[in-house]
Amino acid sequence: MSPNASSRRSSLAWARRTVGDFQLQRIGVVMEPEAGNPLEAEGVLNPASARGPDGQLYLFPRLVGKGNYSRIGMARVLFDAAGDPKGVERLGVALEPEADYELRPNGSGGCEDPRITFVEPLRRYVMTYTAYSPIGPRIAMAISEDLLQWERLGLVTFLPHEGLEFDGVDDKDASVFPIAIPDPTGQLSMAIMHRPFFPGTRPEEVAAHHASSDVDLSRQSIWISYCSTAMADCTSSQLRHFGLHHRLATPLKSWEQLKIGGGAPPILTRHGWLSVYHGVSEMRRSAGCTTKLRYSAGVMVLSEEAPDVIRYRSAEPVLSPKLWQERQGTVANVVFPTAIDRRDDLGSQNRFDVYYGMADSRIGVAKLVVPQHLDEATISRSVDR
Repeated sequence: MSPNASSRRSSLAWARRTVGDFQLQRIGVVMEPEAGNPLEAEGVLNPASARGPDGQLYLFPRLVGKGNYSRIGMARVLFDAAGDPKGVERLGVALEPEADYELRPNGSGGCEDPRITFVEPLRRYVMTYTAYSPIGPRIAMAISEDLLQWERLGLVTFLPHEGLEFDGVDDKDASVFPIAIPDPTGQLSMAIMHRPFFPGTRPEEVAAHHASSDVDLSRQSIWISYCSTAMADCTSSQLRHFGLHHRLATPLKSWEQLKIGGGAPPILTRHGWLSVYHGVSEMRRSAGCTTKLRYSAGVMVLSEEAPDVIRYRSAEPVLSPKLWQERQGTVANVVFPTAIDRRDDLGSQNRFDVYYGMADSRIGVAKLVVPQHLDEATISRSVDR
């Protein structure tokens, strides 16, 4: 990190906001484009994270080169004396566009916005990422034993659901649960959270047709899908085919009125599965101006026993674009959570560090504290079905 970035970090630290039952503190910028590095010419953003076999924390940022050509990098997180993230040591590239589903005929392409989970029954790290394919963004999957060598499994496939086709639909923001989850039939399965972009549900489309019956609000959703063969047959060919879909959550509040989508992978807390997700709203605009969007972060807590049940959902965002690094960049007014780290190394099971993209240009980190109790009134108001 440059001296200028270090000084800016000092000015950002410890801006606290309490929303509902959750407390969140911005810690600062941990990674920004390296001067003269062509792989990062257009930004570093939206990382995955994982603790390696050595106990160290690693980030897997999206590195954006000229022409929006994206690779997935690897970096080791550095901490200060207090145990807070302060920067990174770059270690190279984990994945770059090579497969046909990551490359486009015009020479562009991308491996984008990864999430990583260590799936305990498989004893493997599972990476989900967006492949910028010739037919649009699709979810791809890779696995690793050590975070260093990754085996591509290909594009994730989805069975239809009640007449609704999932295959052939743009899809993003996917992450998997770290343990086996019961599917709707009760069979233990690998479960994936994802956000399909059904026709008419992109934020720009919804903003243009607020009152239109052509926009199906039930489709502007985070879904859970299940791979029931994954835990019975751990061969890699069985890990990327999903069905038995369940619509988990749709937009409820004004800060997420246009779209919600997955964020950091679900992680178990004292209250259930914590999911830090993102919501999109339309900013106030003057006549004749194009739609301007704001990306914020919120919190959902899912039942530990039945993760398709929402126990808690924040009425207000836990993080919204306020700092200049979040309001100015490749895409303005964006905070986009994609990684979470439980700070067991500090002896604190209720502290989580959330890593997020800042205006599609940099990576920030914030500390999230899980409260001892959830507000029962908030729980009762949070269910959207």
